[in-house]
Amino acid sequence: MRDSIHKYFKVGTILWMSYPPVSCDLVDSVRKICCDDFFDAIEVTQIEEDGTRDKVKEMLKQSHLKVCYGAQPRLLGSKLNPNALDESERLKAEKTLMEAIDEAEYLGAGGIAFLAGKWEKDTKDAAYLQLLKTTRNICAYAGTKSMMVELEVFDFDMEKASLIGPAPYAARFAADMRMTNNNFGLMVDLSHFPTTYETSKFVVQTLRPYITHFHIGNAVVKKGCEAYGDQHPRFGFPDSANDVEQLADFFSILKKEGFFNALEPYVLSLEVKPWKDEDAKIILTNTKRVINRAWALVED
Repeated sequence: MRDSIHKYFKVGTILWMSYPPVSCDLVDSVRKICCDDFFDAIEVTQIEEDGTRDKVKEMLKQSHLKVCYGAQPRLLGSKLNPNALDESERLKAEKTLMEAIDEAEYLGAGGIAFLAGKWEKDTKDAAYLQLLKTTRNICAYAGTKSMMVELEVFDFDMEKASLIGPAPYAARFAADMRMTNNNFGLMVDLSHFPTTYETSKFVVQTLRPYITHFHIGNAVVKKGCEAYGDQHPRFGFPDSANDVEQLADFFSILKKEGFFNALEPYVLSLEVKPWKDEDAKIILTNTKRVINRAWALVED
């Protein structure tokens, strides 16, 4: 493409992936992204300390970045399940998602993203109804603040074992949600397509009416190999599924399906993290190089 990717997408990064909090200072990490004009968007998550949250809010306000909020770590870290059959457990997940909406609003985000909980084959239908209940409740609350709610599609039998996807099941859920809530959408992630045994073309065409947000990344889906599962290793990682070719194909599919929108660009965030002792800054730059090369391969 001769046009810049920034014409059609707000290119972002998932902060806690690019700069893992176990090894990187949060305020410094936010500052790095705010000072990097490659990025048009940033995705943040829960900030527990009030003073730190205030500092981050101020930097984000100055940055002209689009702010997004991922509530996935709030659920995963506490092992909360928004489709739990036990109503008291479901309500715990709903409560933290309501709190996420409040924090997202404070930080300047226009909504939150989350994921479905684990499921069991014998109770899948009941879990689906529980997830609808949770999602409708948080959409209703978000709607009072003119905010969006996005559900990220994950693997169903590999690592996260999430109730939603694969893509056809995600489409069914999104259709049910759109019957009652117009502030709901789906987030799809290139790194998850190999984990659900699907292609970019199949996922994007199946979910076309409901997609509101994109992630890109990599995955290792060969059993017994390092970084197997939903680990988001760098592009070019040994035995991994995605690299320049797969990303270029993904971009081409988005173009054909009408997602290149210069007037209202979608957020497209990289979700790549350093593996073990890899250098976070090098991995981030690796990803930018792959994006630039893949974009250059897309036909005008």
